[in-house]
Amino acid sequence: MTQRQIDHDTPLPPCRQGHAPRHIHDLRRQSAGGGHLVECRCCSTAKHATFEDALLEWKRINRIRTPRPPARPVATVLQLPLRLQGAGKTLL
Repeated sequence: MTQRQIDHDTPLPPCRQGHAPRHIHDLRRQSAGGGHLVECRCCSTAKHATFEDALLEWKRINRIRTPRPPARPVATVLQLPLRLQGAGKTLL
């Protein structure tokens, strides 16, 4: 069989109608119609070379937004050199 279903640790996001999707990998080479696709009972993506591309299309088709991480604030911490002195000698 040239196709197999791949299970993921984290579940894939459901479609707009709430169906659970599945990740299918067609093991044929890309030029022969192989690749990765995501499908459910009501819709399916085209075959892609990578799973990430198929998942991006799945999210676009079903209008699933991925929240962007907040911008990291610029660090404004100023570090001054610390010198430990003991008995008249500099230890560092």
